[in-house]
Formats: sequence, C-alpha cells, structure tokens
Amino acid sequence: MKEHTFLAALYGDAYYLDHVLDKARAILLALCARIEAERPADLPALYRLSHAATEEFNALEAEFEAAGSEIETVARDEIGGEFRYIARAYGFGEADVEELIAPREW
Repeated sequence: MKEHTFLAALYGDAYYLDHVLDKARAILLALCARIEAERPADLPALYRLSHAATEEFNALEAEFEAAGSEIETVARDEIGGEFRYIARAYGFGEADVEELIAPREW
C-alpha cells in the first residue's frame, strides 16, 4: 500500500495545501497499518477500523478550513474512493463505502 499514491487528485489541486493532505494521507496509511496488524475477520471488524479513521478525518476538517479549503464534494469523493480502495486491497470487495465512512461529518 505504500506504493499507492493516496489522494493524488487532491495533491494536484492548488485548493488543497500539501501539509494538510500529508496528514490525511497519514490517516489512510495508519488505517492500512491497523488492518495489517489486526487482520479484521469480517466486515464489522473492518468497519470499526474505518470508522476510527473517519473520526480522524472529522478532526482534520478544521485544518482544511484553516488552510482555506474544506472537505467538500471533490475531497469527499476522493477520500471515500481511497477507503473503498483500501477495503478492496485487503480482500473486502463487498464493503459498502458509505458504511466505511459512516461517522463522517464532511
């Protein structure tokens, strides 16, 4: 997963500052590390991990706003797509992206 370029579309957009995106990318990489360490046996276990990562994105939203951007439609779609990518990469192709990020406030 370290080879995957997380949030590539956002890094290419001047609306989003790299230092905030770096924190968002770190959340996604940490989710991958948690999945590898805990090896969730089923979707509910995966959802617990993805919900924790989503809560971290909720907290990061203030930093997006302080940097003059926000987690709006483009960012929301990109972030949700990354959660879907992660789920599939770890063998959870049936994961529902809306459930993966259910506690989102963005």
